[in-house]
Amino acid sequence: MSTAGQVIRCKAAVAWEAGKPLVIEEVDVAPPQIHEVRLKILFTSLCHTDVYFWEAKGQTPLFPRIFGHEAGGIVESIGEGVTDLQPGDHVLPVFTGECQQCRHCKSSESNMCELLRINTDRGVMISDGQTRFSKDGKPIYHFVGTSTFSEYTVAHSGCVTKIDPQAPLDKVCVLSCGISTGLGATLNVAKPTRGSTVAIFGLGAVGLAAAEGARLAGASRIIGIDLNPSRFNDAKKFGVTEFVNPKDHDKPVQEVIAEMTDGGADRSVECTGNVNAMISAFECVHDGWGVAVLVGVPNKDDAFKTHPMNLLNERTLKGTFFGNYKPKTDLPSVVAKYMNKELELEKFITHQVPFSEINKAFDIMLKGEGLRCMITMGH
Repeated sequence: MSTAGQVIRCKAAVAWEAGKPLVIEEVDVAPPQIHEVRLKILFTSLCHTDVYFWEAKGQTPLFPRIFGHEAGGIVESIGEGVTDLQPGDHVLPVFTGECQQCRHCKSSESNMCELLRINTDRGVMISDGQTRFSKDGKPIYHFVGTSTFSEYTVAHSGCVTKIDPQAPLDKVCVLSCGISTGLGATLNVAKPTRGSTVAIFGLGAVGLAAAEGARLAGASRIIGIDLNPSRFNDAKKFGVTEFVNPKDHDKPVQEVIAEMTDGGADRSVECTGNVNAMISAFECVHDGWGVAVLVGVPNKDDAFKTHPMNLLNERTLKGTFFGNYKPKTDLPSVVAKYMNKELELEKFITHQVPFSEINKAFDIMLKGEGLRCMITMGH
């Protein structure tokens, strides 16, 4: 019985207002329009970005909304003009995209597609400015083009990556956001050499993925910096060899790291979004060759301040978005790293809940427990 071209009624976790528990509702999901695909979501995980916009403390609130952007699923149907995806394909929806036509997509140096780069304020589809979700005829808004807290969702085809059908979706779905962001920040941007020293600021899921990247690159020392010492033990599984809690020292953490490393780390990766941690991450790298990479998203009024001599003394400061991976072109190779056992993903998945208990995943993250909570749809 094909559902192509028809409205599908299914369960979705709807956020009706900021900071209030999600409600499992029956919603209508319209068929995909031009350059869109409709996906059956099988697994989704909760990322801090979902919580951030659900709380809506520093953003434009847009409700009712269906959150979720880290997920794995199967293509149910395709809209007009979609040539690279077919019903039945195993896919990862991604919060950013790759139109493959714009200057960014044609550049080997950028993954920031002009058409499909992340837009957290937009709650509608690009093609017609409408939502594909509704309840009782009233629109429910989308989130970053994915809205995976629904049994079915509609996304632009440029934001959907076809992957190896043998890859377990309940593991590789974490690659559609945070894990790839941290891993790529190290492997694609910091590029530590074998035997080097890497400092990682912030040991949440993204920071530990950055540490995993340093481990894969053969770094000999991986220094984890976090204000929460309970994270230190688990971080050892991700290759972290030493720990610094800035609260244990009466001098700036960049000075502590410089002393530990004979003048500074070779590379640093900042995964907290705290502007002071960003400055420390830059100032802790060695002069002459040190590279610092910023990953964490700052508050909108933050300003980065450092003495220009830190740059003139041949330190490099870089930023990255989604680990510099192009979603459609590059993500399949990251999935392949998992499939050939180079990359471990199981250790990032610390909790599991059925879709009916999705609010538990929010509780776990708000308490700062664990890394990723896997949410199984259809339960």
